[in-house]
Amino acid sequence: MKRFIDIVIHIKYYNAMKTFHFFPWKSRIFPILFILLSMYKPLTAQTTRNSHHEIAAKASSKNDWENEKIFAINKEEGHVTFIPFANTEEMRKDESYTMPWKRNNSSYYQLLNGQWKFNWAKEPSERPVNFYKMNYNDSEWAEIPVPSTWESLGYGTPIYTNVTYPFLNNPPFIQPQDGYTIVNEPNPVGSYRKEFILPVEWKEREVFIHFDGCYSGLYVFVNGKKVGYSQGASNDAEFNITKYVKPGRNILACEVYRWTDGSYLEDQDMFRLSGIHRDVYLIGVPKMHVRDVILKSDVSDDLKTATIQVKTELANRGNTVNNSKIRVSLINNNKICIDKFEMNAGKVKSGESIYLDGKLSVQSPNLWSAEIPNLYNIDIELIDEYGVVKEALTQRYGIRKIELRNKKIYINNQLVIFKGVNRHDTHPRLGKAIPAEIYMKDLLLMKQNNINTVRTSHYPNDVKFYAMMDYYGMYVMDEADLECHGNRELPKIESWAAAFIDRNVRMVQRDRNHPCVIFWSMGNECGKGDNFYKVYEAIRTMDDRLIHYQGYNESADMDSSMYPSMEVMIKMDTTNSEKPYFLCEYAHAMGNAIGNLKEYWDYIEYKSNRMIGGCIWDWVDQGMNKPGEADNRYYYGGSFGDNPNKEDFCLNGIITSDRAITAKLLQVKKIYQYIKFELEEELLKVKNEYAFYNLKDFSLIYDIYKNGRRIKSAKTELPFTPAGHSADIRIPFKQLMIDTNSEYYINVYVILNETTSWGKAGHTIAEEQFIIQTPATAAHASKSSGTIMLAADKNWLRITADNFETVFNTDEARMILLRYHNSDIIYGHEGLTYNGYRYISNNKRDWKPTAFKVKDFSYQLAEDHSYVKVITKMEATIDNITVPYCVNYTIYANGTIDVDATFTTNDHFNLPRLTLQMSLCQRLEQVEWYGRGPIENYWDRKDAAFLGIYSKTVSEMGENYGRPQSMGNRCDTRWLEMKDKAGSGIRFSGDVPFEFSALHYTDKDLFFARYGHDLGYFRRAETILNINAIQNGLGNASCGPGPLPQYLIQKNKEYNLKFRMEPIR
Repeated sequence: MKRFIDIVIHIKYYNAMKTFHFFPWKSRIFPILFILLSMYKPLTAQTTRNSHHEIAAKASSKNDWENEKIFAINKEEGHVTFIPFANTEEMRKDESYTMPWKRNNSSYYQLLNGQWKFNWAKEPSERPVNFYKMNYNDSEWAEIPVPSTWESLGYGTPIYTNVTYPFLNNPPFIQPQDGYTIVNEPNPVGSYRKEFILPVEWKEREVFIHFDGCYSGLYVFVNGKKVGYSQGASNDAEFNITKYVKPGRNILACEVYRWTDGSYLEDQDMFRLSGIHRDVYLIGVPKMHVRDVILKSDVSDDLKTATIQVKTELANRGNTVNNSKIRVSLINNNKICIDKFEMNAGKVKSGESIYLDGKLSVQSPNLWSAEIPNLYNIDIELIDEYGVVKEALTQRYGIRKIELRNKKIYINNQLVIFKGVNRHDTHPRLGKAIPAEIYMKDLLLMKQNNINTVRTSHYPNDVKFYAMMDYYGMYVMDEADLECHGNRELPKIESWAAAFIDRNVRMVQRDRNHPCVIFWSMGNECGKGDNFYKVYEAIRTMDDRLIHYQGYNESADMDSSMYPSMEVMIKMDTTNSEKPYFLCEYAHAMGNAIGNLKEYWDYIEYKSNRMIGGCIWDWVDQGMNKPGEADNRYYYGGSFGDNPNKEDFCLNGIITSDRAITAKLLQVKKIYQYIKFELEEELLKVKNEYAFYNLKDFSLIYDIYKNGRRIKSAKTELPFTPAGHSADIRIPFKQLMIDTNSEYYINVYVILNETTSWGKAGHTIAEEQFIIQTPATAAHASKSSGTIMLAADKNWLRITADNFETVFNTDEARMILLRYHNSDIIYGHEGLTYNGYRYISNNKRDWKPTAFKVKDFSYQLAEDHSYVKVITKMEATIDNITVPYCVNYTIYANGTIDVDATFTTNDHFNLPRLTLQMSLCQRLEQVEWYGRGPIENYWDRKDAAFLGIYSKTVSEMGENYGRPQSMGNRCDTRWLEMKDKAGSGIRFSGDVPFEFSALHYTDKDLFFARYGHDLGYFRRAETILNINAIQNGLGNASCGPGPLPQYLIQKNKEYNLKFRMEPIR
């Protein structure tokens, strides 16, 4: 029992003393102590287990890392993040004073990042046991950067798995599983050594070493002495090393185990990587110092006044101290103190800790929100009995009011809808060791694309990211490092409760002063069990923010679900509940996806009963580089010989692994935008659906187009329009619409007036397109007065005229040659034929060949020889699904060809598209079209792709998917031109807009290409052109619902495709 208390609860003497001497502390620690102590039972007392756990009960281990009750030895209790300074002047001039993620220059701080000596062993028995001793010879060791993940550098195997544990599922033990990577790498151990110089000035200070994150089990040694042990890979760990260090040279040694019993709680959908993956640093503070600061604001209902409760913990690790005090100051962004207080600490005995409570008051506070993230500095100075500042620290803090009203969330009295993404710590080269510049890149991209919420799936992120989100403005669902997806019994097992609680409590202890944190999330996909009720109670004693957990809504303050269909979401939303409802994961973005997004948000924003938003799964593809290979080669599960693996299921991002913008991201930006538009006659209503921004900070640009060519552009500043209101802008366009046979449309854009912290002046934050006139009559090509000549054989038909020739293979009922002005258009005899195949991650249909059957081929020459009609009837069969279709050609002497195709579906139809495909000669590399673009777009993902005239090369018409798949579609095309550099080629047009794609790959090629960098091997010289009668929408069926019914090809229906082909010269 004593070992359990000493190791697991790790409450030392001075912590115990404060429990009994100072009432404010009792209210927090007693419930946690009660929960932890009430759980304790010897392992042998657990007799009611199923057969799986009988194995665990019979096994035994002396290893700390195979004991769920041991997750901390000599580890300090958690606290908020701060770097102490020697005095106030030093602190306030430091760059980190306003931007806490910046490296600071405090004389009380020493960063240990850099090159460390490193040894990797594939299993514990091969590790260098005495490596931590002072005289150990590490001269033959390699060096490794800290932070890093060692698999990213070639030590051991990265393993991508989602649910399945990469070891035998027999908690708490780490055992091999047949066929798994762990058989050859039973439990790798990384041994680290780092020499550091302790300043002489630190001799009389308390010295702490701080690890921001380490996968998965960490032993710490200093100067040959064992200091302690930590689990919780994404929680920070701090150790008091005062008694182990000395001025001058010191040796830090760390022993890191890849797998521990804690790995059962780190079963997230990600690459499993190992090592010290976040910052390591030293803090040297006075014996009497500030250990923690807890801030909580209270804002009046009218938002005119606010108070900030400041609870400061002082810890004395030296001799008894008399008459010290603290001074707490509230500093605004102009560096002006607007309120302060001082409190005497009185007599603080050795080993004692106390709390000092005080309040700061603010009149007309500048409130924090993700839109307008006002921050203050709260400075705490520890002053000795002589009036000398011995320690100074600051907290960047935002004052805001969070309320649950009528099942919705209000911040500062405004309804807020959370438009979010889930985000993993991932980098293709660096693994889980994410540098500040990557966090910054992610955050700015999110802000620029209308994302206002991040769920830290599924673990606390580096504290630097929270400081950035405070500063730039982002709402956060802060999630504990707790997922036992592969064993959902653990939440029911009492002996695991302490570890569940520890991971959550440490998250709250670290992050509770961050205004960006709106919700706590107890974990992810662990299943149900009483342990979550205990976690909830532990959090609730510490903080009053809403608590989330999707796997067990009964134990949380809010209802939550993953990947519901529209029908299920609406049913859940209309359930009789007083809780808000959140989609913690939806719109699974794997590959070519993010269909149906508009329909979800039309309901969430305008029709829902208690929905507060959702987070897309997920932000960035988790592709990884291989050591020694180029940075543009991205791999996924199985690529490293890892087993088990979930292949490319880690490629779910709305941005690519290298964080490039995609069509998916732009669709999210469009649907998430906070300004909406309505056009009636010449009056544009601009609706401000922000919670806080005023439209006066933006300007509106409108462009008027005729047949894709801009004929007018204007810019106007938007008037004073508070959140929730609208502005009317007159756009005089009717006088420009002088041609009834032309198409006119208006594009409107709202842009930033001035550069902000996250976006440059002119950045577009909202946009819309309105078609204000369609052509009154269809355009028809003039018929040539030339003469058609025919020549026929038993298996071919040749049609010629001046500067024009085409040939049909009558056995295949297919055009095999098309030539204008002696230049070939068709490549390899591959004229129009049926294509019913599409490979995307949402619908992993194996490639199957298409069998064609000719039902009829006939032709009829006009009496005047001005045109000829060619009639073909076919059947195409793919995987026992037969599609009857006919393609009729009307061919004129001037080279114009009208194509009229009909496809018929039946009861058994289950193919993704009805398409005509042809191959074009390689010289036709230039693509110009009048349709939606410039990005790829699909039936249910085209809102961000405006109608316009665009041009690209064929090579530029694809998307960079980590695993290649069908791509490059463009919808609502009026005309398409495929040209050579001289401008000659072929034009396709239709009275009814059509879809097309033009790529250097067939869908079969894209199916067999395993990686994006494989496409070079599959690239064809020719262009594969697909013109669709119809194809299914995308949906998000890789994990979740497919396309909505209105975006599906219907059974037992006839579909028509008409277009014209004509020469360009």
